[in-house]
Amino acid sequence: METQPGPLTEWPWQWMGNFKYLVLAPAAMHTAYRVATKGWGDVDPAYAALLPALLMRMIHNQIWISLSRYQTARRKHLIVDRSLDFEQVDRERSWDDQIILNGLLFYLAYATIPNISLMPMWRTDGAIITFLLHMGPVEFLYYWLHRALHHHFLYSRYHSHHHASIVTEPITSVIHPFAEHLAYYLLFSISILTPIFMGCGSVLAAILYISYIDFMNNMGHCNFELMPKWMFQNFPPLKYLIYTPSFHSLHHTQFRTNYSLFMPFYDYIYNTMDSSSDDLYERSSKGTEETPDIVHLTHMTTLESTYHLRIGIASISSKPCNDSDWYMWMIWPAAWLSMVLARIYGSSAFVVERLKLKKINIQIWALPRYNYQYGLPWERKSINNLIEKAIVDADERGIKVLSLGLLNQDKQLNGSGNLFTKKYPRLRVRLVDGSSLATAVVLNSIPLGTKQVFLCGSNSKVACATAIALCKRGVQVILNQEKEYGMLKLRVPESRAIYLKFSNYETHQTWIGDSIGDAQGRAPKGTIFIPTSQFPLKKARKDCTYLSNPAMKIPKTMHNVHTCENWLPRRVMSAWRIAGILHALEGWEMHECGDDMMDIEKVWLAAIKHGFIPSSL
Repeated sequence: METQPGPLTEWPWQWMGNFKYLVLAPAAMHTAYRVATKGWGDVDPAYAALLPALLMRMIHNQIWISLSRYQTARRKHLIVDRSLDFEQVDRERSWDDQIILNGLLFYLAYATIPNISLMPMWRTDGAIITFLLHMGPVEFLYYWLHRALHHHFLYSRYHSHHHASIVTEPITSVIHPFAEHLAYYLLFSISILTPIFMGCGSVLAAILYISYIDFMNNMGHCNFELMPKWMFQNFPPLKYLIYTPSFHSLHHTQFRTNYSLFMPFYDYIYNTMDSSSDDLYERSSKGTEETPDIVHLTHMTTLESTYHLRIGIASISSKPCNDSDWYMWMIWPAAWLSMVLARIYGSSAFVVERLKLKKINIQIWALPRYNYQYGLPWERKSINNLIEKAIVDADERGIKVLSLGLLNQDKQLNGSGNLFTKKYPRLRVRLVDGSSLATAVVLNSIPLGTKQVFLCGSNSKVACATAIALCKRGVQVILNQEKEYGMLKLRVPESRAIYLKFSNYETHQTWIGDSIGDAQGRAPKGTIFIPTSQFPLKKARKDCTYLSNPAMKIPKTMHNVHTCENWLPRRVMSAWRIAGILHALEGWEMHECGDDMMDIEKVWLAAIKHGFIPSSL
């Protein structure tokens, strides 16, 4: 952030929050009134293109965000290997402010400059003039403006806000104070307004020029190298006419070099070219194929979960899934499209996130499948094939541990992963379902001194293991389903079977289990609900206490955490996912899937040792 904020630092509509788009309402209402009274025939090309152009800019930027996050998660051509955090995501969530400003300035220009309404869709001479003006005065003036912004006086008041992001993302390119954006728009207007005043401007030339600015800005801040070497080898002068992501990345790490906008020749002329630019480009272009130590295999859940993926919408993925904003319904078509594409082209898991803890590298892979598909019998074979493909791929790449998240370890689907260990008895990658740590978290969530608990649903491995552990500790476990009671009794040691009880009438203050949701109404006032499922429990009672799904706070030493895991708060991770990390950190050799479980106390102590703490603390 700015150390000494100057005048016009904040955006005028910052106080409006998510309702800031209402500043465009007068323009939209004017358009509607004009069409309603005079028809579409009276709408000139420039006026008709405004709103579609603004929408396309947002889509264009979002594509770059998703592409960049996907590529940096893969890490193959990564430029700056540092951690991205929630603070940066929060600071950059206002990247669409400049698009709103673009719309307002266009309406202002349209109302005051008569030539704009007379513009045709295309004129070649005007497009050439726009390009030449950009190469000449715009690039030159930007270079010196940029150097001026790095003077202490302006840097501390304005430009330091942009440079707070060392690890850049595409949207970092437009994160500037309001006054700085006004200066940039004034500068870029040279290339747009000059042809208009000359009478040779065109709608498409203006749109293409703004798209060019967006493209180059996004590319320069994407943090992975994508410019092919053959372009510079076949046409060497191109290095003076177009920058690369690695070139601009050095400006964010070194600060006093590589000031140029998109064409580096002014840095060559004024000797501000970073001497390591070529070397960094070579290293980033060559890339490195990283083999993670751990893979957590998850999947999409609901339709909205598409937004919450790390490669989805940055500001939304930094909040829990159940913390939805009112505007989510506006972007549902994108979610539907992603679901259709996932169905058609989703033939394997894809990388969505990359984390690091100590010397352990972690990747999160997602299957292109949704919750409802796991419940369809005819989908089970194809889903298991996707899981199997991911396991085989991990094994061939030398990955140490693969943890199965959410429904990928469903008992009815593949026996909690047992299907794969039987089919591949020589697997080197260890399969982990995380049930032991999840059980440990549930056990340690039960209030001290509790003598009775009500088990509501004992179908899962965790619920069953929790009940058995409680009986061994002398805590009475009560069920009201006779079938479940009979099955569980067979697994409780005979000497502890006295602590397992069947009753339809007793009331209890502590509830655990998989199926609490529908039965909450029967619970007495003040009941504590402790779910054993990976999916959130819907809160239907205000007079009861709800604990989260088995989860723990992650250590501060875990890097690159800037998204929320499903419905959990920031920097809180599900026990099933943490279990895989512990497996690698401790070097455990056994699989934890099927009916096999790690020692519950051993896993709990390992989690505490490595800095994971209960999320309730």
